[in-house]
Amino acid sequence: MGKPTGFKEYDRQLPERRPVEERIGDFKEIYRSFPESALRDQAARCMDCGVPTCHAGCPLGNRIPDWNDEVYRDHWKAALKLLLATNNFPEFTGRLCPAPCEEACVLAINAPAVTIEQIEKTIIERAFDQGWIQPQPPTRRTGKRVAVIGSGPAGLACAAQLNRAGHTVTVIERDARPGGLLRYGIPDFKLEKTIVDRRIALMEAEGIQFQNSLQAGVDISADDLYADYDALVLCCGSTRPRDLPLPGRDLAGIHHAMAFLTGQNRVLSGEARSLDIDANGKQAIVIGGGDTGSDCIGTCHRQGALSVVNFELLPQPSEDRPEAQPWPYWPMRLRTSSSHEEGGRRHWNILTRQFIGDQGRVSALETIEVRWIEENGRPVRFEEIDGTQRRWPADLVLLALGFAGPEAGTVVAQLDLALDDRGNIQTDGKHMTSRPGVFAAGDARRGQSLVVWAISEGREAARNVDQFLMGRSDLPAKACCDLLRA
Repeated sequence: MGKPTGFKEYDRQLPERRPVEERIGDFKEIYRSFPESALRDQAARCMDCGVPTCHAGCPLGNRIPDWNDEVYRDHWKAALKLLLATNNFPEFTGRLCPAPCEEACVLAINAPAVTIEQIEKTIIERAFDQGWIQPQPPTRRTGKRVAVIGSGPAGLACAAQLNRAGHTVTVIERDARPGGLLRYGIPDFKLEKTIVDRRIALMEAEGIQFQNSLQAGVDISADDLYADYDALVLCCGSTRPRDLPLPGRDLAGIHHAMAFLTGQNRVLSGEARSLDIDANGKQAIVIGGGDTGSDCIGTCHRQGALSVVNFELLPQPSEDRPEAQPWPYWPMRLRTSSSHEEGGRRHWNILTRQFIGDQGRVSALETIEVRWIEENGRPVRFEEIDGTQRRWPADLVLLALGFAGPEAGTVVAQLDLALDDRGNIQTDGKHMTSRPGVFAAGDARRGQSLVVWAISEGREAARNVDQFLMGRSDLPAKACCDLLRA
């Protein structure tokens, strides 16, 4: 611990966000720069915990107190080494992770947590600025060839680790550019794509091959992949969106959230000339209160929506930690994103009953309020409240209801892989699927989750693949504790 009294002397501080009227005029990241001196003060808030539960809160097992101490002492290279020991892509997690480590911070018992995520982001960005991040190809090759299907965070982490072990790695991506959800699903105001490009270029320089615009199971058969490579790793994500099969669902103007977000990202990157789904001048309703719904809200603002309304079926969470989710567990508390700050209205306990149309296009939604019945502090079922029906005008409806597992009709089906009861790829304790030599990681295996979990999954799968191919592995074992799952 750099300063024993730091947590008493300094308040939690984060970078300022650009003014709303400025940031909704572009898709650039929303935060202003943060002075290095202020960041060192934040690192000084890290306590000399007897048991640093932030380790358990982080799916990667990041050595947070250690690199906080190095930052406070101005030992940036030492902090970088500690950070990269457990995390391949701090530039992604430092922008996108909801920071379960901060909820598990000991200081968070009765005070604002240490700004772990901001420190993490600053370490890696300083390293890139100083030229400390350089390609590090392996000194030897094993002669083994591995194909990683999917280039999202799980696929990239898996590829990076397998390449580090000396295997020849090919990442197969069906889209025109690698990055998966990072490139096509996350809005630029949360992650500018130059950050993704920078990392992909580094991985290519280290010897990883990317084959884009190639869909496994369609453009290349599963049998050919199985024959050509010594191992396959499926990191194809959870990409089947949940639908809302109500009367009027076939009306024009009702879209899945990811189609909306992907379209905007393709236009910004130059892959598409115009938007297929445009909120400009429309009354937009976003159904779903999670991160994807929040991303839709922010994108609607930037496209010039006339109004934005957000529905959530569940009750409004408390701003305080629920009694049923004590420290250091991840709490389901009310979270207000930058997109929520930019405008629009949020409504909880709202059940959509039907879509109403005019000349084949959606023009309104009919809803009813619900009352939830709780058991052990958790909402388990609801009942409709008579007399609360309401009609909402809408020109655009975006369904942000989560995802139901990987697409089962292509390579998963061709390999005849077993699925679990949720439709995810079933594996054993070493990420091996029901077919020998075929592994799975990330959302395709564990279901829709966080970017930090995807990276953790990719790293662990790589270690198991390395053991399968070589009989042993020098890649680091999983360092995190699974007790505090987010």
